[in-house]
Amino acid sequence: MKTYKVLGMMSGTSLDGLDIAFCHLWQEDTAWNFEIRTCTTIDYDPKWELQLKNAIHLTEGDHQKLHIAYGKWLGQQAKSFIKTHDLAIDFIASHGHTSHHRPKEGVTFQLGDGAQLAKVSGQKVICDFRSLDVQLGGQGAPLVPIGDELLLPEYEFCLNLGGISNMSFSKKDTRIAYDIGMANMPLNYITQKIGLKFDRGGKLAKTGKVDLTLLKALNQLPYYKQSYPKSTGYEWFLEKVVPLIENSKASTEDLLHTIVVHNCHQIAKDIKAEKPKKGSKVLVTGGGALNPFFMDCLKEALGDSCQVQLPPKKFIEYKEALVFALMGVLKVRRQTNVLASVTGAKRDSCSGTVYLPLKAS
Repeated sequence: MKTYKVLGMMSGTSLDGLDIAFCHLWQEDTAWNFEIRTCTTIDYDPKWELQLKNAIHLTEGDHQKLHIAYGKWLGQQAKSFIKTHDLAIDFIASHGHTSHHRPKEGVTFQLGDGAQLAKVSGQKVICDFRSLDVQLGGQGAPLVPIGDELLLPEYEFCLNLGGISNMSFSKKDTRIAYDIGMANMPLNYITQKIGLKFDRGGKLAKTGKVDLTLLKALNQLPYYKQSYPKSTGYEWFLEKVVPLIENSKASTEDLLHTIVVHNCHQIAKDIKAEKPKKGSKVLVTGGGALNPFFMDCLKEALGDSCQVQLPPKKFIEYKEALVFALMGVLKVRRQTNVLASVTGAKRDSCSGTVYLPLKAS
């Protein structure tokens, strides 16, 4: 029984930092087991945050320069983390940071050049987990459901609340997953206008009230009427959601309150559409799970149809880094790590690109 020792690295659309998790993964019989041993989140300084946020607007040449520079920075963070904690690892599994995601056009791009990451860290690297699926006609997202299926089979629904909201579940022995819509991305966009990175604990949102005009406009967004498989990203948020926020005359508190209520309405609507059995468990992870007001609204929206379950804080924050570590392990083992039932691709795939560090001459 081999235990894989992997450094999972993840940067999400909410731009709340780089998550690094040193994970042990092993398989007993057919069941996968895991342990998140050591982990940290490295906040982006204002320069990196601005560069990553605006990457979508760069020329092709400048975008490539950022890709290389960010890959070097990732390598520096990985090398420092490994040295600080005196770790021996098998490899790094890096998601990178998504700058472009337009799967209908065959486009997806995750910043963080794997060759630079391997060179600077001195470690084997597996990255670029989305491109192959998009080439196969899939959405290239969500990717986390392979982790839900293999690591968390006891939960009927796995809901992640990062910059966007997505969930996965089994239906007739097939894994289904898709992006529901928004989670923290619009909330952070609103608070940053008043100099706050985010609404800690949902305290501002809790003091607001619903703006019915905005709520109606949000609920009528065409994306919500699309059938799955489907995925969304920053482009959709900029094009469809930001104008609604900007055109609203509601206060900051009311905007935040309305967004949370809207998010929970859409999440509950989609979960209830699957006709869950009474007592079904919804595991919630991602930054939204650490927002008590968000969780209270979600419980209210779901009613007695499901039980909302919150795991330990470490798992909430580092689940995605853990899953990319698992995806790296599956790549090494030449096993499926992206599910066509989730992405809509022509077939399942074993995705990821492997980079080896340069040997000293």
